[in-house]
Amino acid sequence: MSGFQQIFKRSVLELVRRPIYWGAMFVLPLFLMLMLTNMMEQGLPSKVPAAIVDKDGTALSREITQNLGSLQMVDLVDQSNSFTEARHKMQEGEIFGFFMIPENFEKDLLSGKGPTITFYTNMTYFVPASLLFKSFKTTALMSKAGIMLNVAQTAGLSAEEVVPMMQPVNIVSRGLGNPGLNYAIYLCNSFVPCVFQLMIMLMVCFSLGQEIKYGGSPRLLAMANGNIWKAVTAKLLPQTIGWWILIIFMQSWLYFWQGYPMNGSWWWMTVSELLFVVACQSLAVFFFGVLPNLRLSLSACSLLGILSFSLAAFSFPVESMYGSIAIFSWLMPIRYNFLIYIDQALNGIDVWYSRWWYVAYIVYILLPLTVMYRIKKAFARPQYVP
Repeated sequence: MSGFQQIFKRSVLELVRRPIYWGAMFVLPLFLMLMLTNMMEQGLPSKVPAAIVDKDGTALSREITQNLGSLQMVDLVDQSNSFTEARHKMQEGEIFGFFMIPENFEKDLLSGKGPTITFYTNMTYFVPASLLFKSFKTTALMSKAGIMLNVAQTAGLSAEEVVPMMQPVNIVSRGLGNPGLNYAIYLCNSFVPCVFQLMIMLMVCFSLGQEIKYGGSPRLLAMANGNIWKAVTAKLLPQTIGWWILIIFMQSWLYFWQGYPMNGSWWWMTVSELLFVVACQSLAVFFFGVLPNLRLSLSACSLLGILSFSLAAFSFPVESMYGSIAIFSWLMPIRYNFLIYIDQALNGIDVWYSRWWYVAYIVYILLPLTVMYRIKKAFARPQYVP
């Protein structure tokens, strides 16, 4: 066999024999993908545990409590007697927030003193807390509008006269690309590829770093006749094939079995996913070339991979970030994968408008050109530093 074939076969046997590759490349990504899609099967979390603190105890406060409990997002699992009791339950994780009606609420409201309704949410759990905050705010605004309507009708005005005064402009909201406002369509198609990016980069640095740690890199380089490109390519090619199979399965699972919208071209989305895998591997090779050390390269990939969940602008728009932070959003392949997904799958626009995101993949693939000489030097004289 040629040197390339020998290294390829050696790498395949390594993947088969070592459980860490099975866990990191197959078990963990598949488990997270299936778990996330199963959790988001209904499209939106519902019945988030919450509590009510009713210090008024009047018919009005009971009506507000009933309206709050009837909302789809809220599950009033507790009726606390005080702020302190509700706060302790929120800190212990029993509830994600609570809605508090103050003492003499109805009396102060009817006398025109303007009582204050307060509500608290635990933003440590961002998604359920945000949903609770929205529900609490809606309840407060609806209660205010209902009371104003009753007061106005008591003064002699009809409902037809009061409603235009309370809401002079009617708002119609249309969610383009995701008309059902399905959280799963957004979260699963962003978080799952980000998990793949993290694991791809870790496995590249781990496999290259292991050659230096155990002193196998000189033999690997000799099998490739001193050609570092042949050595690294043959070493990582079995991983590339494995990740391609997984990424195609992910695409089929999300768009075919789960029924997520695919308004663009399957072909261009497939090209994007395949290039995404190679881009992540190339970026990891670049990090390993800059830091040809197992521990340091793994740490760098872990840090940037974890930060990508925030910096890729899944949950916070780039336009609202500080400039010094926003620039890092464009340094990871997952950002371009996310933009292509929005353009091709959700919006279904022509691929011409996504051309620069595909070019970004090519830039990542060319990055190892700048560090291969450092990897060859480290492989030729391996010095493992714990």
